[in-house]
Amino acid sequence: MKKLLIVDDQKGIRLLLDEVFSKEGYKIHQASNGLEALKILESEEVDCILLDMKIPGMNGLEILKQIRDNKLSIPVFMMTAFREQELIDEAGKLGVVNYFTKPFNIFDIRNEVVKVLEQGQDYSVEDR
Repeated sequence: MKKLLIVDDQKGIRLLLDEVFSKEGYKIHQASNGLEALKILESEEVDCILLDMKIPGMNGLEILKQIRDNKLSIPVFMMTAFREQELIDEAGKLGVVNYFTKPFNIFDIRNEVVKVLEQGQDYSVEDR
């Protein structure tokens, strides 16, 4: 069973994504902030991360840097309500698979995540 980590400070978004991916047969872990996310990653192996860019405390980019600093080559999708090109470029250097702008089409996210997990690529950033 594939495992997803959903990191978003908005509970409604976490619950929506949880519902959609649970129906697809995935085991879901949820975190409302960066510290929770990193703690989950210490104890659980996940196959994919859906990560909000704007989270109070530690933002999505800082969380992503820590994930990559720990040599985790997990595919990460960023979700954001803002199209800040500088942040998007930086996230791209850290191996983000794709971005979804809120409000997003939940089926687009589902289809993209399923496709990436079926391909099983390595998303480490050592080559970048």
